[in-house]
Amino acid sequence: MTDEVNLLVIGQGGREFAIAKKLKESDDVAHVYCAPGNVGMPSVGVETVNISENDFASLIKFAQEHNVRWTFVGPEECLVDGIVDEFHAAGLKIFGPDARAAQLEGSKEYALNFMNNYGVPTADYVSYRDQTALLNNVDQFGYPVVIKENGLAGGKGVVIAKDHDEAVQTIKEMFASGQARIVLEEYLSGPEYSMFIVISNGHYRILPIAQDHKRAYDDDRGPNTGGMGAYSPLPQLSVSDRQRMIDEVVEPTIKGLVNGGYHYHGALYIGLILTKDGPKVIEYNVRLGDPETQVILPRLETALYQLVDAAIDDRPLPEIKESSAASFGVVLASQGYPQKPLHGQKVTLPLNSAGIEIDYANVAGTLTDLHGAGGRLLMILAQGSTLQEAHDRVYNYLEEIPLAGCFYRHDIGAKAGV
Repeated sequence: MTDEVNLLVIGQGGREFAIAKKLKESDDVAHVYCAPGNVGMPSVGVETVNISENDFASLIKFAQEHNVRWTFVGPEECLVDGIVDEFHAAGLKIFGPDARAAQLEGSKEYALNFMNNYGVPTADYVSYRDQTALLNNVDQFGYPVVIKENGLAGGKGVVIAKDHDEAVQTIKEMFASGQARIVLEEYLSGPEYSMFIVISNGHYRILPIAQDHKRAYDDDRGPNTGGMGAYSPLPQLSVSDRQRMIDEVVEPTIKGLVNGGYHYHGALYIGLILTKDGPKVIEYNVRLGDPETQVILPRLETALYQLVDAAIDDRPLPEIKESSAASFGVVLASQGYPQKPLHGQKVTLPLNSAGIEIDYANVAGTLTDLHGAGGRLLMILAQGSTLQEAHDRVYNYLEEIPLAGCFYRHDIGAKAGV
């Protein structure tokens, strides 16, 4: 045995890149492994491991053989499939909710029932297994209306139908694709916010808040994606409205987890919308988000390692210290994302990158011969004394990138006036 601290991160996207990079910054940590990781991770001192994120047995064996203190789970699929339960059965420490708690993301209906049971404000909804019954009642919330695939969809299984015809077409397509249950929700109007919480069995700390941009194209047009850019802090969010979110959403959520016997140790994302009637929940995710993680972790002055280590062991959680600097990021995505993303295009990044960081995601090859591997390829990030400064650094850099086979949104941060 050795006293050095070794950590394992599971996943391969931009979120896991940011998590592993942040953990590696801690003087307490000797090695950060990431399985399977991506080609950019060695550039920030993270050691990639050629094990699939779904190969739980091999991941457990690796953690045992490499004296891993604990494992941090990035992807939702692993959590829903019970990776935490299997690691616990093997006597290993792991950061993330068990399979039961992961249903808060794995099933839209389960999450909505949880919210209703524990007094967490959300939209009115109904769920259907039968297509005919749903089509017969499709107009009950008026228009626009929100139609959601019940299971995991990587942030993309949501359609806001503007009228009856679009709703009918969407429902038929979802059922035809194999969906067993579809959720119909009333449409909520207002600004949206991303709040992330680290939870340790009823105790919690709130990470820096962010705003994500889900639609693929400028002016919030196009299909929903996993996220096209984000920024933090949010000058448009008042102190009083943030406190309402804590009082009316976070507190009843935490009490529900305790009263429901969830024994939750992990991160929880709360997608919030500030309606005229107050804050309401759009959805829960049972892990950190992508791309928000990439902009909130640079603002986190509290050591992520210390925070997670305390949460796993049920020790008092350290206070959260946030940098006063602004953090801003824009996703470079493959043409055709999210429906049919292009693969294999060459990605050329400018050499002049002062003040710029790259969080790599779906890329292949080497950093000197980089190619797209589908979906969201990477995120261009900058910090600044103001959001405007960080915004300008990112977009000035993006203007120098050849865009053959790629695209990005040009209006990230517009809702904050930048």
